[in-house]
Amino acid sequence: MEIENAEEHMLLSMGPQHPSTHGVLRLLVELDGENIVNLAPDIGFLHTGVEKSMESKTFTKALVMTDRMDYLSPMSNNLGYVLAVEKLLGVEATPRAQTIRIILTELARVASHLVWLGTHALDLAAMSVFLYCFREREYILDLFEMVAGQRMMVSYFRPGGLWRDVPEEFEPAVRQFLDFFPAKIADYEALLKNNPIFLDRTKGIGVVSAEQAMDWGLTGPSLRGSGVNWDIRKAQPYIGYETYEFDVPVETDGDVYARYRCRMKEMWESLRIIQQAMDRLPEGPVNIDDRKIVPPPRSELGHSMEAVIHHFKLWTEGFSAPVGYVYQSIESPRGEFACYLRGDGGPKPARVHFRTPSYVHVASLPIMSKGLFVADLVSIIGSIDIVLGEIDR
Repeated sequence: MEIENAEEHMLLSMGPQHPSTHGVLRLLVELDGENIVNLAPDIGFLHTGVEKSMESKTFTKALVMTDRMDYLSPMSNNLGYVLAVEKLLGVEATPRAQTIRIILTELARVASHLVWLGTHALDLAAMSVFLYCFREREYILDLFEMVAGQRMMVSYFRPGGLWRDVPEEFEPAVRQFLDFFPAKIADYEALLKNNPIFLDRTKGIGVVSAEQAMDWGLTGPSLRGSGVNWDIRKAQPYIGYETYEFDVPVETDGDVYARYRCRMKEMWESLRIIQQAMDRLPEGPVNIDDRKIVPPPRSELGHSMEAVIHHFKLWTEGFSAPVGYVYQSIESPRGEFACYLRGDGGPKPARVHFRTPSYVHVASLPIMSKGLFVADLVSIIGSIDIVLGEIDR
């Protein structure tokens, strides 16, 4: 980054340990006093090599790597990758598996938005909201632990279906969440909608026009906050989203407050989707009936030699996918998450690449920040809801 006036301007390194960067992100900020003249994001401090590592594992074993990217919404990562594998194989999950996938990914959306809201409010001096949001998030993580045995790195969705069916306690626990959570969202909004500090630091700050948002490739609430009605669940439906009734929240101001309003409304819409999914949750298997892709039930291993062979072959060699390539996108809590997958006829992906929203959104920080104060930069970073795990994958 070139300094426009080296004698009068100061170059400030914000991060990679600054708390408001929400991870190991470094921002090189050129300042004229407290005003931002220019800004350059510096990434790479968390680089993990996820995509290349996945190419050395079988299709199923590579799944665990996806949890480590957007670590605030691992279910969404699992879904994007698994749908790409299923598209490459030419298979489709059972109706029960698809409905459970929708329930869990919408719960993941709410859990992710709770972390965003709590940390964003904390950055802007609203500490109570942070504590309340994490209190409710714990309930969702308990649901994930109930079905997957893990709170965060779940690896629950598998090619061909799910790791296992949900336990009996799952349905009443989700319905209990649907009963008490609406009042909690109302509490968050009551704490913030008339908070003068929060309003002063969000309204009219970090404005992005609809044209700029599309030119820079913004998606999710960062795009819809600028007035562009684009949601993958509506535009390019997957796992049956076209059969659900829900609205896509859109705001037109394009500022930090508009992006806040979009995510708050999205939590309400996620509850609508979860309620519909719970009411229509069908009976039946959660895995396809193809033993060359899905391991046989453990109950068969004690009396079927064929089941033992399939089980052994799948966990040692994996299944082979045909030659070809696919591209599958989903609507993650942050925007368009997509997986490009190429098969070469073997049991391992020949190429894996992810299109992650945070990687794209962090590039838009300069256009949102120029001419504003350093304090406004803190608000803007929180409003685009980045996760460094999917930037430095």
